[in-house]
Amino acid sequence: MTNGEILEIALRQSSYDCGCRADDFLSEQNTVALSKADPRARKYVPLPLECDLVSYGGGVVAQVSERTRPNVTEYLNRFHGYRAFETPAINALNDLLLPFDLKVCFMAEYFLPDVTKLRELDCGYELRVLQKADFADLYTDEWTNCFTFNARERDVLAVGAYDNGRLAGLAGCSADCETMYQIGVDVLPEYRRKGIASAVTSRLAIEITKLGKVPFYCAAWSNIRSVRNAVKSGFRPAWVELTARDEGFVEGLIR
Repeated sequence: MTNGEILEIALRQSSYDCGCRADDFLSEQNTVALSKADPRARKYVPLPLECDLVSYGGGVVAQVSERTRPNVTEYLNRFHGYRAFETPAINALNDLLLPFDLKVCFMAEYFLPDVTKLRELDCGYELRVLQKADFADLYTDEWTNCFTFNARERDVLAVGAYDNGRLAGLAGCSADCETMYQIGVDVLPEYRRKGIASAVTSRLAIEITKLGKVPFYCAAWSNIRSVRNAVKSGFRPAWVELTARDEGFVEGLIR
């Protein structure tokens, strides 16, 4: 696949996730769409959503409910493009969502592979490609970022780095939608800063492309280690997303 083909697949997937057209993400204008369930959407996204903002670098696509549409539209009329994802603007969004008992909950940056930079990286440890049967016993606390613990059927492939038979680092991927597989990675503390994360991530990304799927990678903006790993592994920023959830859900996460 070319970078252009990868982007097209991601844009199409985002259109399923957000209930809009793929080319809306390439517009400099904002788009507000009524959120609705779609069987083609990423499986972990609890559609419909009341407020979810996505940008590929131009305008913002917002999926909303009927009741939040006026307030989210007001917000986007005040804050355009990347500014809609910044503080202190987000405080204004929280104020506009307050009547609906909603708060900003998730904010993340998503990465797609750059085929001109994606290559196998050496970390000095043995790398093994693991199938489902190989990682069935790895659903443990050390590898929480690698697997989908509550939906194990989505986990399809992994790559481990081994030090004389001991698993030191692991990247796993989940089939979150038909065309795109999400990568997560963990490295044991004593093995960090040795190039293991980028080695297993890049190798897994290559294995995913061999399956005809697009690998993608998600990181919180504040998780500098994860962002650096994405870039070192041959990924580049593609889109950002902000999601609001009901106050009870948010409070449950921070208790």
